[in-house]
Amino acid sequence: MKRLALSAAVVMPLAVLAGPALADCSDLTIASMNWQSAELMANLDQFILNEGYGCDAEIVVGDTVPSITSLVEKGKPEIVPEAWVDLMPEIVAAGIKDGKIVEMARSLSDGGQQGWFIPRYMLDEHPNLNKISEILAHPELFPAPEDASKGAVFNGPAGWGGTIVTTQLAKAFDIEGHGFTLVDTGSAAGLDGSMAKAYEQKAPWLGFYWAPTSMLGKYDMVPVDFGMANDMAEWKRCTSVADCPDPKPNAFPVDNVFTLIASDFAKDADQGVLDYLKKRSWGNDTVNKMMAWMTDNQATGEEGAREFLRTHEEMWTQWVSPEAAEKIKSAL
Repeated sequence: MKRLALSAAVVMPLAVLAGPALADCSDLTIASMNWQSAELMANLDQFILNEGYGCDAEIVVGDTVPSITSLVEKGKPEIVPEAWVDLMPEIVAAGIKDGKIVEMARSLSDGGQQGWFIPRYMLDEHPNLNKISEILAHPELFPAPEDASKGAVFNGPAGWGGTIVTTQLAKAFDIEGHGFTLVDTGSAAGLDGSMAKAYEQKAPWLGFYWAPTSMLGKYDMVPVDFGMANDMAEWKRCTSVADCPDPKPNAFPVDNVFTLIASDFAKDADQGVLDYLKKRSWGNDTVNKMMAWMTDNQATGEEGAREFLRTHEEMWTQWVSPEAAEKIKSAL
């Protein structure tokens, strides 16, 4: 996703659950968003809660805005495993303040990431090439497909937030004055194809991408260091605004991604379930590789969850109780 996540970052402390928890995990619903990483996490939660803790959890398909809005207003679905809270920070913050929802673990421990990337093999050959200053000094290392005398920055298709930002950053860093040009890839498939073709040929590539994605699970790409922290005020004023005439140098923000649950569910759920939801967190590298496996095998979220449980026992057993771990292993 989160090429569209351009809202202000919100940092909120993890909620502390007080009071005794009831030994109960009956019927509940888990939101599965319409992208691969969220589908994987929803199915993982369903399997672990049902098989490890005796829940009767069902998955409901949704999307960020309707799922989080329904959670805040109606208390259902009871669990939103991968909530990109920066897409609707006011609603999430108000829901927490009013005691309607509870914030659990960071779903993505290193957050949702957007940026410009280069292949690892280019950095291995040219140390420091992941720094924007070094890139701008060497357009000859990134020859454009239509004009090899210029360096290329591959952009996403029209309409993407990341495409707008890349266009604005290209102006801010004066890539044209440094001998570069933006390459319109036309579509998501075009952007993916440009990266895949370059990587398979061990050819140069520089462009916009994001994580978690199956592409970054398949291809070892390194983010570009823009040499500064994200300035959110500038981001909202101009970096993410298509018609802003005077963009300044900036960097991409990291999106906050949390698990959110309904307060009523938090009050009644078994403490072991709550402990799991407070611990269950993984990094983009893990998710990228799982998504790549799912893509290569045309696997569903359920199949991806089972594959993760089979191959990452050292990780998920740290999230659950020993008793739940044995039940999950038996179910596999």
